[in-house]
Amino acid sequence: MSETAAYVPPKVWKWEQESGGRFANINRPIAGPTHEKELQVGKHPMQLYSLGTPNGVKVTIMLEELLAAGFSGAEYDAWLINIGQGDQFGSGFVDVNPNSKIPALMDRSGDKPIRLFESGAILLHLAEKFGAFIPTDTEGRAECLSWLFWQIGSTPYLGGGFGHFYAYAPEKFEYPINRFAMEVKRQLDVLDRQLANTKYIAGDEYTIADMAIWPWYGALVQNKVYEAAEFLDASTYKNVIRWTEEIGKRIPVQRGRMVNRAMGPLEEQLRERHDASDFETKTQDKIEAAKETS
Repeated sequence: MSETAAYVPPKVWKWEQESGGRFANINRPIAGPTHEKELQVGKHPMQLYSLGTPNGVKVTIMLEELLAAGFSGAEYDAWLINIGQGDQFGSGFVDVNPNSKIPALMDRSGDKPIRLFESGAILLHLAEKFGAFIPTDTEGRAECLSWLFWQIGSTPYLGGGFGHFYAYAPEKFEYPINRFAMEVKRQLDVLDRQLANTKYIAGDEYTIADMAIWPWYGALVQNKVYEAAEFLDASTYKNVIRWTEEIGKRIPVQRGRMVNRAMGPLEEQLRERHDASDFETKTQDKIEAAKETS
């Protein structure tokens, strides 16, 4: 059995080479734009710049839920930000989100456009703006926000920790995989215990807490991220699975999962969304078919 020399950190870290693994080409230790590129602006009050990752899906689910509930002011244009190609480092995107992460939203419904970045902030802004999917009583609101921020604080261990070392790192390393697998299973147990007593995450009411948590942990137990459901023994979290399946039946959730999606079956990809009819006419399978016949 060969031994690998232990890594000895230098006194001062320097960026000398790519770290390896998936997304290595876009990782860098500095902020700011890398190139000039203005963002497109559509006709609707809400302008979303995103990608159909779990963080992006949170916001498209919320917008679709608002529209389904009759809030026409939530009508939106969704523009694709291809993070693999570095779109998030364009000057226009950085103006909206100086952190260069999706999703980013411009609320143009008022006299002065409002920029919003960080998915939790966007969910909270929209919930408060439209008075929907957030409890109005003090206790219910506190519970909802506690779970919303639980997701924001917990998921980096799932994505940047477990997901990176299990699925994306250039090699499999036992220590970080074990460390983060333990934490992710603890998080699943937290959710499972909560959902043993409640229909939805924050109680009997469907809220932005569900919209924030479902795209990550629902996808995890259904083996839709990292292909790790068996490894994590996800089938044992019965209450999480029940909740995941129930939310997945909602039409706005199904639509939200399609928007800005650039992976998976072509019929489930609506890379840009500018009108409700786009779900019927502009999914990627139809676009590809039209190219073949033209």
